[in-house]
Amino acid sequence: MSRQSEPPAVPALDLKAQYQTIRSEIETVVRNVLESQYFILGPEVAGLEAEVARYSEAAHGVGCASGSDALLLPLLALEVGPGDEVVTTPYTFFATAGAIWRTGARPVFVDIDPQTFNIDPSKLEAAITPRTKVVIPVHLYGQTADMDEINAIAAGHGLSVLEDSAQAIGARYKGRRTGALGQVAAFSFYPSKNLGAFGDAGMATTDDTELAQRMARLRVHGMEPKYHHHEVGFNSRLDALQAAVLRVKLRHLDDWTNARREAAERYRSLFEEHDLLDRVTLPGERPECFHVYNQYVIRVPASARDLLRAYLSTQRVGTEIYYPIPLHLQVCFSSLGHEPGDFPIAEAAARETIALPMYPELTEEAQAHVVGSIRRYFDSLGRTSTKSGERAA
Repeated sequence: MSRQSEPPAVPALDLKAQYQTIRSEIETVVRNVLESQYFILGPEVAGLEAEVARYSEAAHGVGCASGSDALLLPLLALEVGPGDEVVTTPYTFFATAGAIWRTGARPVFVDIDPQTFNIDPSKLEAAITPRTKVVIPVHLYGQTADMDEINAIAAGHGLSVLEDSAQAIGARYKGRRTGALGQVAAFSFYPSKNLGAFGDAGMATTDDTELAQRMARLRVHGMEPKYHHHEVGFNSRLDALQAAVLRVKLRHLDDWTNARREAAERYRSLFEEHDLLDRVTLPGERPECFHVYNQYVIRVPASARDLLRAYLSTQRVGTEIYYPIPLHLQVCFSSLGHEPGDFPIAEAAARETIALPMYPELTEEAQAHVVGSIRRYFDSLGRTSTKSGERAA
């Protein structure tokens, strides 16, 4: 086999490694669901809803078909629609703005903090208008946004706060977990997430009983009880098989989170040992936050980012770019009228960030290979480039 056809020695994500550690547990619960022949909602889903709500320190959990629907359901339940505005970040996965657009509302973007990549609350007030109805902070890469300031600004304008916690289950802000830091929160259980299903799945959590009841009704075509439709909802039911898998994984989540944090600390030590801190900006973890590292994202000069990624590929190191095009510059949102330069910090992040391998089973040997490869790349260039991030800060 040629070197080019070999799989990465260090993949960006290795789901097989995790599966091997829980295989017998998974096979047991899947077999139980198959024997029950109860595949849609039911006791497994109810059990997962209660367990995720308790884990997230919220009163209620409403399972649904995907993380995207976990954003859409709360917006619909909060009666967001045409003529309304929802404020969020331009630097996140598409589903955040996509859910807003699907309600008929207008996404309004606010630039990000250059260290955390989360929405900058100091710029939030200026984006609020009489049409604003909801604020969606995204806890990007596994670190929470500055929720106290965001909640205070939202409360001052009578706005709801929907946490996009798709990448941040288990993360904490001032000792409190995501899931109950706003009025409602959305979680994704896409396979690559810290708590990942074997397909698509999602959940919304809230302390608001009425809101939870409405989301539960909306996910089954607005039906309650059976065949009695109070409003037009849609089909976003969580599969029992996915719920059973997630209930097993939830029992291991804290251990996996600790392993991710240990891997992040090893990365930091390795970058220091290789004298790379003048070339690479490492993730910033604020003292009030407990980062769960869904991704480990570094910054390098824009002129080096794609070349570094290509070099790492030759070294059999998997990487990813989250995200190469900010939302305000996506073609489908061209009618919003944004241009390059409107949100310069998000645009700089899109040019400069690169996600390194990160998963609980990542070994010190693998990380040493990753950072050593980065060292060799920069050695090949000499030491003439400037460190990234400083221009955008």
